[in-house]
Amino acid sequence: MIKIHDLGANDSVFNQIMAELRDAVIQLDRMRFRRNLERIGEIMAYEISKTFEYEEEEVTTPLGVKEIRTMKEQPVVATILRAGLPFHNGMISMLDHADSAFIAAYRKYDKNEEDSEIRVEYYSSPSLDDRVLILCDPLLATGESIVKTLQGLLEDEEPKQIHIAVAVASQDGLDYVKQAMSLKPVTIWVGGIDEELTARAYVVPGMGDVGDLAYGEKRSS
Repeated sequence: MIKIHDLGANDSVFNQIMAELRDAVIQLDRMRFRRNLERIGEIMAYEISKTFEYEEEEVTTPLGVKEIRTMKEQPVVATILRAGLPFHNGMISMLDHADSAFIAAYRKYDKNEEDSEIRVEYYSSPSLDDRVLILCDPLLATGESIVKTLQGLLEDEEPKQIHIAVAVASQDGLDYVKQAMSLKPVTIWVGGIDEELTARAYVVPGMGDVGDLAYGEKRSS
C-alpha cells in the first residue's frame, strides 16, 4: 500500500518556504527560486532519513570516544532533468554520501499541441537492487513522467524502499501514481496538494514551469 506524507499539512517553517516557492513575485529572483527548491529538498531529505536503518558507530573525538547511531547504508537519490536539479542538490547536501541517478524525460506535444506523450531518453543510475531509492521531482502533474521514470529504473532492479519526493502535486497525479505503483513499496512525500489539473497538464494554482523559473525559458519541443 502506498503511503503519502503531506509535509504542508502541519504548521512549520516548511510552509514559509513553500509560500515563497509559489509566489509569482519572489519567483522573479531566479537564484532565490533555486535556493528555495534546495531548501525544500533539504527538509524532505531529513524527513525521509527517519525511515532509514541505523546502527551504532564509535566516533573518536579530541577527548574520547562517543557512540552515535548513524545510517547503516546510503540511498540512491534520482532526479529528472532539468527541473529537478536544484531539488536534487538540496537532498544530497543532507544525504552527502548518497549515490545519484539522472533521467532525461519530457512531454512531447503533437503538431496541433492537443495530444502529448512522455518521452524518456536517458538513464544514468547505479544498481538499485536492495537499495533505498529516492526519486525527487519538484512538480507532479499527471504523474506520467514519474511512473515512466520509475518503470525504466526498476527494469530488472528491485529496491527495498522507494520514496517519491515532490514539492507540489495534483490530486489526479497522486491518484495515478498510487494506481500505477500499487504493487511496489512506495512512499510519497509532498509539500502541497492542489486539486485542479488542466487539459494541458498544468497544476493550478501550482507554481508555474519549474525548469523555466530556475534556468530560463526553453525552446518549444
